[in-house]
Amino acid sequence: MTVALMWEARAAQGRGAELLAWVRGQRLSPAPLRREVLRAPQDRVLVITWWDAEYDADVPELPEPAGELVSRSVHRWRFEAVEG
Repeated sequence: MTVALMWEARAAQGRGAELLAWVRGQRLSPAPLRREVLRAPQDRVLVITWWDAEYDADVPELPEPAGELVSRSVHRWRFEAVEG
């Protein structure tokens, strides 16, 4: 089974580039099968990681950035792949 974790944060005013750099510097151990980093208006950063694991498996997740770097708590979602 494949499970995908989504992690989304909104940077504090004017700190989008810094949040993006912070995300890129975070390492997960073990590494996921795949990892994508995306950005959007309003200095939002989205990270999607894919794992060969069950839906409720304990897999590494990105932490919360330092409070002054983000304008709100990180949002997290978990999805499982479906075939067909």
